[in-house]
Amino acid sequence: MSGRSGKFAGEDPFEIVRSWLAEAETSEPNDPNAIALSTVDANGMPNVRMVLLKDVEQDAFVFYTNYESQKAQELDHAGKAAFVLHWKSLRRQIRVRGIISREDGPKADAYYASRGLQSRLGAWASQQSRPLKSRAALIAEVAKVTATKGINPARPPFWGGFRLAPVEIEFWADGDHRLHDRFQWRRTTPDDAWEIERLNP
Repeated sequence: MSGRSGKFAGEDPFEIVRSWLAEAETSEPNDPNAIALSTVDANGMPNVRMVLLKDVEQDAFVFYTNYESQKAQELDHAGKAAFVLHWKSLRRQIRVRGIISREDGPKADAYYASRGLQSRLGAWASQQSRPLKSRAALIAEVAKVTATKGINPARPPFWGGFRLAPVEIEFWADGDHRLHDRFQWRRTTPDDAWEIERLNP
């Protein structure tokens, strides 16, 4: 592929993602793993919000949330999603689209256990995306959960991960005079081989 060298080089797009993330960890002031996750509701109305990408696996990207949240309901309903990673410090972005499945087993348990205690208790206390009377009511619920769940709460049954198995990954880097570099990796299903194509800016 002409021009696919330097930061674009490699035969495994997940390795390129990991490499770019590692660079961003040294230059981004906050949350280099923040992704803008896009979903659609049952009526086809789009939604987008920031979440943290927690794992780049061999064949998928993993993030975590409340399964009763709006985003989770939309993910379950559509079975597809997209996200973008954008780093101002590097002047780069990665766009991903793919197939969604739940990550609801030992990996989710392990990630939940790695979180700080207050975050684990907060996962129990928050009825994510639903109306909240006041912040005081939320704090009171955290106190209630703390009293009942103790210092080693199990992962809530309504909280876990999602895996996005990509069918499209696009790597974008800023170029002089807005002549940016874009390489798109595309496949029909997550089991197919990748096709790589350079795109116009």
